[in-house]
Formats: sequence, C-alpha cells, structure tokens
Amino acid sequence: MNNTDIDSSLSIAASAFTLNVMQKIGLAIGGIGLLILFVALGYTFLNPTLPLVVSLLTMTLGTVLYAHATYSHLPEGIKNNGVWFKALSNKGALAWVSGIVITGFYIILYWFPEYLGLAVAEGAKNTGLVALFDPLSQALAGKVASQWFVYGTLYTVAILALGYKFLLKYRHNKYQQLRTISVMFFQLGFAFMLPAIMESLNQPYYNFANMWPLNYYFFDDWHLQGLISSGAFGLFMLLFGIAMFLFISPILTYFYGKRWYCSWVCGCGGLAETAGDPFRQLSDKSMKAWKVERWMIHSVLVFSILMTAAVLFSVLHDSGKGFWVSKPLFVGILVTIIGGFAAILKFKPKYFKQMDKRILPYVYGIGGFLAVLSIVMLVSGQYNLFFVDSYILRSNYGF
Repeated sequence: MNNTDIDSSLSIAASAFTLNVMQKIGLAIGGIGLLILFVALGYTFLNPTLPLVVSLLTMTLGTVLYAHATYSHLPEGIKNNGVWFKALSNKGALAWVSGIVITGFYIILYWFPEYLGLAVAEGAKNTGLVALFDPLSQALAGKVASQWFVYGTLYTVAILALGYKFLLKYRHNKYQQLRTISVMFFQLGFAFMLPAIMESLNQPYYNFANMWPLNYYFFDDWHLQGLISSGAFGLFMLLFGIAMFLFISPILTYFYGKRWYCSWVCGCGGLAETAGDPFRQLSDKSMKAWKVERWMIHSVLVFSILMTAAVLFSVLHDSGKGFWVSKPLFVGILVTIIGGFAAILKFKPKYFKQMDKRILPYVYGIGGFLAVLSIVMLVSGQYNLFFVDSYILRSNYGF
C-alpha cells in the first residue's frame, strides 16, 4: 500500500482505494435494491412481489459480487489494510451520515411505524415500505407484514450477505468460518424462518436463539397466555425459555465463556461479527472503557430484572387467567431467587469471576429493595410494582 491509497481527509467524496470493475458492478447492483426500498417509503406498489424479490436479490447479489471482487484474488490472511483511513470505517462523513440514517430508521420503526406504512387503524391495509414485504410475510407467516417482519428480513439479509464477505475475508481461519456459518444458520433458521412458520401453523412463536433478557417480551401477558394455551408444545417452549437463562446459559458460560452465545448463536453478535467487522477497530480497548462497560452491562441487567418483575407482577394480578403462579407465590419466588443470588455472591464468589466486587453493595441494595417493595405492594394490593405502568417500562427497555 502506497501513500496514494490513503484517504487521510476522511472526505465523503474520497475513497481509500480505487474500485475495480467488479466492485463497481456489485455496488451498482446492490444500489438498485436499496433504491427500491427508498421508493417504497413514499409509494405503495400495486403488486409488490416483483419489486420485493428484485430488491432482496439485488442487495444480496451486489454484496456477494463486491466481496468476491474484493477478497477472492488476495492471499489468505487478515485483510484490514486502510480501515483507519476510510471515511466509513474511521468516523468520517460517510460514517456519521450512515449512523444517523440507520439509528433514525430504527427509532421510526420502533416508535412511529405508521410512518413506514404500518396499518394502525382497524381494517386498514399496509402501505409504503411495510406493504412491500406483505408477499413474503404472507408466504411464511400467513399474514400481512409488521414493522418487525420488515426489520427481521433486512437484518437477516445483512447477516447472510455480509457473512459471505466475512467468510471470504477469513477463509484462512477455520474457527472464524465455523462461527460465522453458525450465526448465519441461527439467524436464518431460528430467528427468522421458524417463528414465521410457527405463526402460519397458528402455534406460539418463540425464537429459541433469543433468550431473556434479550427477548424482552417473553414474560408479557399475551406471550405467556399464548404458550400456556398451546398445550404440551407451548409448555415445553415456556420451560425451555426459563431454563435457558436460569440453567443452560450460566452453565455453558461458566465452562466456555460468553462467546458460546454472543459469537455463535445470538443475532446481535451475528450482526456485529458480519456487518460490524470493518468497524471493530473503533472500540476503545482501554481499561477505563472496560470499567465503564461493566457498569453499563450490570446497569442494563438490573433494569431488565426490575422491568421483568414489574411486568410479571402486573400480569399476575388476575388469578383467573390460568397462570399456575399466583402473585403471592411469585413474590416468594422472587425473594428466594434474590436471597440465593446474594448467598452465592457471599459464599461462592468464584462463580462470578468477572464481576467487580465494588458493585456488590449496589447488587445487595437493589435486590433487597426489590424484595421489600414486592412484599409491600403485595400487602397493599397495588397493581403495578413501581407505581408506573409496567408496559411503559417494558417498551422503554425493548427500545
């Protein structure tokens, strides 16, 4: 690499490397797919099947052609030349624009899906971008698309297409290839296809690769009732989901570390390891950053526990819904779990090797507060655990 290959200006108009013909063709084909999505934001196709197929195929094909033209002719080995000098991978203009567009798209998707064409009025039909995905949703799930089906489809296409790019880039490393194939498989099969097929069969859907607390709706009223009312299979899914975070995940994490899930199964890790590969050098490797991250991780975990407890507390207010666990029994289970966790921290701290001991007083304090508050709310007959609508907590946690 010579000095002419370096784009030190990080300009939106410059590139660190000259594109060859096949790279340009790949980008052009992928651009067609993105253009169709852009058009769908303001126009509802009368027959969306063809434009949807063309959009998904061209985005995938364009990415595959670009990746093949970029890496197939190079010798095996790590290929990160120039990542610090490209605008997109070193916080230049392209990076800022892309970050704002992608983040803004998710905010609209989560809070204002009607702007993307989701039908919110009873009897209305989807329009715009959401309507574009209706044919695929009808074929897989037997119903029109939701904003989350749109998101899941684009998410899966990104992991599959950029997973191919990752496989080419790291074709010298068998571990990386197996890990990437694993996350591609779990995203396509367990996170995308299986839930949609279960819906088409009028069965409760559950992403086996997405466990609580990532699966923030697992303990929602509608989800629990759907599982319980579905017979033996629904009961199996409920018990398996609980066992995943109480037993299976802790045991596997103890023996293999968190990578067994984050790098091999989880859809979040799958996107980070494929689409996020060109940006991994931007993460702060300092000890200060790691300390901040640990506080953030445990803060999110605490909030997820509080949110889940509040949702379950409100769900169990009506004992006539068919739940086996009553509100008093739930409070007893909660107090028992908190006490058991505190006992493990006290007498077997080696099971939490990565936990900073300085946060233990906060863990004890929050656990004790939650246990006492649960008992007080039970005695007082309050509906919501924190005097706040539990589903407001859940929606904010989901975001």
